[in-house]
Amino acid sequence: MSVSVASILAESAARRPHHTALVHEGERVDYAELWLRARAHAAVLRERGVGPGDRVALLVPNHPVFCEVYFAVLALGAVAVPVNVLLTVDEVAFVLADSAAGHVVCAGSLLGVGEPAAERAGSRVLQVLPTGSGATGSDPNGSDATGSDAGGPDRLDVLARAAEPIAEHVLRAPDDLALVLYTSGTTGKPKGAMLTQLNVLLNVGTTMRSPFDMGPDDVLFGCLPLFHTFGQVCGMLTCFAAGATMVLAARFAAAPALGLMAEHGCTVFMGVPTMYHDLLAAAGTAPRTPRLHRAYSGGSALPVRVLEDVERVFGCPVYEGYGLTETSPVVAYNQKAWPRRPGTVGRPVWGVRVAIARAELDSRVELLPAGEVGEVVISGHNVMAGYLNRPEATAEALVDGWFRSGDLGVLDADGYLRLVDRKKDMVVRGGFNVYPREVEEVLVRHPQVDRVAVIGVPDERHGEEVCAVVALRPGVRGCAEVAAALTAWSRERLAAYKYPRRFEFVDTFPLGPSGKVLKRELVSRYAG
Repeated sequence: MSVSVASILAESAARRPHHTALVHEGERVDYAELWLRARAHAAVLRERGVGPGDRVALLVPNHPVFCEVYFAVLALGAVAVPVNVLLTVDEVAFVLADSAAGHVVCAGSLLGVGEPAAERAGSRVLQVLPTGSGATGSDPNGSDATGSDAGGPDRLDVLARAAEPIAEHVLRAPDDLALVLYTSGTTGKPKGAMLTQLNVLLNVGTTMRSPFDMGPDDVLFGCLPLFHTFGQVCGMLTCFAAGATMVLAARFAAAPALGLMAEHGCTVFMGVPTMYHDLLAAAGTAPRTPRLHRAYSGGSALPVRVLEDVERVFGCPVYEGYGLTETSPVVAYNQKAWPRRPGTVGRPVWGVRVAIARAELDSRVELLPAGEVGEVVISGHNVMAGYLNRPEATAEALVDGWFRSGDLGVLDADGYLRLVDRKKDMVVRGGFNVYPREVEEVLVRHPQVDRVAVIGVPDERHGEEVCAVVALRPGVRGCAEVAAALTAWSRERLAAYKYPRRFEFVDTFPLGPSGKVLKRELVSRYAG
C-alpha cells in the first residue's frame, strides 16, 4: 500500500481543475494552478537535494505560498515541519535543530528570525515573498533574475516560476512520516509530534465527512494560522480534499472577517473561542453580517452562553469539538448525525475510541465507568507515532495502547464527552478538586462579564485558592462592588469550596498562537 498526503491536492486538481481553491487579497487560484505551483516548487527543492524522508521547515504566514510549499514538500515524499511564525530566534532554532530540518523556507518578512535561527541549527534558508513585503508578503516581485533579493537567500518562489514542475508526487508507506508538528511547550521545551501519512489522510477523510460535512460548494473562511493543526488539517486539508474554496486571511480581525465572509458568501467558519467573542462584539456595528451555514469551535472550551449568542446572530449551528496535535488532530465533535449537546465536545469521530482512565495512575491505564471524572485517553488511527527524539515522553504518553491526553473529562451514558479541564489546571482547594471550566461557565453568564479565566493561586490555609480573572463588558469597571456581586452570583450556583474568593480584572488576556488563554501566565502574574 502506497499513499501520500500530497494526493489531497493532486486529486482535487484532477477532479476540479478550474474550481477556485484559494482566494487571498483579490487573487483567485484554481486547483490546477495551485497544484502546478506546488510541483514547480517541488522541482526547485529536489534540485537542492530534498528527497523522501528529509525534513523541511516552513516559517511562512498565511499566504498562498504556504500552501504551495507545503504540498511541494509532501509531493517529494519529504516531511513538512510548519513553524509558529510568532516564535523568537532561540525558539525557532530549537525547532530546526530538534527536527533536523535541512532547509527552512522563510518568508522575507521573517528573515530577521529565520536566518539567525537557521545559522545556529545548520539549516539552509530558502526565501519566499519579498523582504519588504510586510506580514502578508502579497507582492510576488522584488527580486533579481538570479532568484534572490539583493544579498539575501535564494528566492524559492521566483526560481519556481521558471522551473519545470515535477510530473507526479512520490508515494510513501502508510507509516512514513508526513508532518512533525510541535506542541506549544506549556511545560519545558516543545515536543515534535510525528504524524504519519495514514494518520493525516484518515483524519482528513473522516472529518471531511463528519463532523465538517465539507462539500465542493462550500466556502471556508480560513483565518486560523496554517502552521497550527486546527487551521492546517481541519481547515486547509479538509477544504482541499473536498474540492471546496478557502478564503484565506493573513490574520484574524473581527470586523474585516465579517466583511470578507459576507463578500465571498462563506458557508463555514472555524475558530477558537476568542474569535467568536470578537465576532459577536463586531457584529453589533457591522454593515453586513454573514449568514453562515455552520460553524466549528475548538482549541479550548466555548462557553455555552457564547455558543447560543453566535447561533442567534449568525443564524447557524455551532459544533464544538476536541482534538490535540498528537491526534492528527480531531478526536471528538458534535456531529450532524446525533443531537448536539452544548457544553460537550460530542462523540468520537469514526475509527477513534475515547475512554476515561484513573488520572492518578501513570504507569498503566485503568478505565473508569461512565459518569466518573478521569483522564481522557484515546486510541485509533489518529494517534501519533510518538514524539520526535523523546522516547521517555513517548513512553509516558502512549500507555497500554492508549494516548494519555492530560485532559480531565467525563463520558455520559450516550458516549458524549464533556471536558472538565487540563489535569495541570485543576485547582485543589482544601483537598477538594475544583474544575475551572465549571466555575467559568457560571461566571460568564453574569450580565456584567464578558470573558473569564479561572486559575489556582497559592494559599497558606487551603493550599490553593480559586481566583477568577475577569474581563467585563464595555462600560463596566472592575471594583469591589462588582467583585462582591460576582461572589454572590457564584455562591448561589456553586458549592462552597468552588466559588472564587479572589477576583482580578483585566482588559485583555494573554493568548497563545491558537487563541487559547495562557493560564500559566495568569498564574505567574497573580501567584504572588
